[in-house]
Amino acid sequence: MRRTSVKLADGRELIYFDERSDAVREGPDRRDLPPPPPASQLRYDPLVDEWVAIAAHRQSRIFLPPTDQCPLCPSTPDRHSEIPAYDYDVVVFENRFPSFSDRPGDPPGQVTPYTALRPAAGRCEVVCFTADHHASFGTLAPARVRTVLEALADRTAALSGLPGVEQVFCFENRGVEIGVTLHHPHGQIYAYPFLPPRSRAMLTAAQRHAERTGGRNLYADVLAAERAAGDRVVAENEHWTAYVPAAARWPFEVHLAPHRPVPDIPGLDDAERDAFGPLYLDLLRRLDALFDRPLPYISAWHQAPVHAAPGLGHLHLQVFSIRRAADKLKYLAGSESAMGVFINDIPPERAAQMLRDLA
Repeated sequence: MRRTSVKLADGRELIYFDERSDAVREGPDRRDLPPPPPASQLRYDPLVDEWVAIAAHRQSRIFLPPTDQCPLCPSTPDRHSEIPAYDYDVVVFENRFPSFSDRPGDPPGQVTPYTALRPAAGRCEVVCFTADHHASFGTLAPARVRTVLEALADRTAALSGLPGVEQVFCFENRGVEIGVTLHHPHGQIYAYPFLPPRSRAMLTAAQRHAERTGGRNLYADVLAAERAAGDRVVAENEHWTAYVPAAARWPFEVHLAPHRPVPDIPGLDDAERDAFGPLYLDLLRRLDALFDRPLPYISAWHQAPVHAAPGLGHLHLQVFSIRRAADKLKYLAGSESAMGVFINDIPPERAAQMLRDLA
C-alpha cells in the first residue's frame, strides 16, 4: 500500500491510500475555497457531567446533492470535488464542516457559573471507501476492506498522538433513515478532546471488573461467555466472532470482536486484519437480506481510550440498525431519548437466529 499526503486548496490535509505501490498523486486542488471554519464550542452540562459541541457552521454543510455534484466522487476535467484525483482507492481527508478541529476558536470561559466553555479541539476526518458512487461497503472486495482497515489504523495512531485527544472513534452511517446526507460510500473519524459518555461508562465497568477479578478483561470474558453459549453467535472464523449481545439495545445489533484482546485497530496483526473483511462482508450481506432491501445501519468501532490503563480495552465493531421490520423503524422516543433506557422489540436470540438463517 502507498500512502500519499497532499494539501487541499484551503489547507486541509488529504491522504491517498493506494493499493498500487507505483501510484502517483501530484494533481493540485484547483478550487477557490474559503478558509476552514474556526473550532466549534464545547459547553459543559453540569447536570449530567457531559460536554456538548455547538457547531453552528455545520448548518451550511452539503445536504443530499445529486449524483453529478457529489463532493466525494473523483474530480473530472469539468468538475472539481473534494478529491483532486480522477480516480482513487481509499481517501481520508479533513472534514470541511468539522465538529472538532485544531484551528483557533473561542477562548475558554463560562456561559454561566456552572457551564464552562472551551474550544472543541480535536479533528474530524472523512473516509471514502471507493471511487464508485453506486457501491456500498458490503459490495467491496475483501482486499479493499483490508485497505480501509489499514487507513483506519493509520489514522487512529496519528490522531491518538494529537495534543488533548482522549478518544478516536471510527464509524460509518448508512441510509437516510440514519441521517446520511451524502450517498457516496464513506465513513468518518472523530478525535474527541474528552471521553464520550459510552466510552467513559465502558471504561468504568472494565475497571470495576478488573478490580473484582484480579485484572481480567471484561469484554474478553463477555465474548468468551457468548461463544460458549452459542445461541446468539451469528458467524465466526479463526480470529473473529460476530454475535448479538445478550442485552442488545437495537432491533438488530451485532458485535464483531477479535478473539485476541487488542485495544485498538493498530493493535491487530496481519492475520486478524485479513480475517476481518470476509466475516464483515458476510454479515453486511445478511443484514441487507433481512428485509430484501439495503438496511440502514451505524457501524461503530469501539477502541480503548487513548490514555486508558493497559488491559482494560478490547477492540470491537458494533453494527446496529433502527429498522425493526420491513415497514417499521425503531424510534428513540420518551424512554430512550429522555432517560437513556432502551426497550428492544426483538429478543436478541431471535435476531441472531434470523441472521444465521440467512447464511
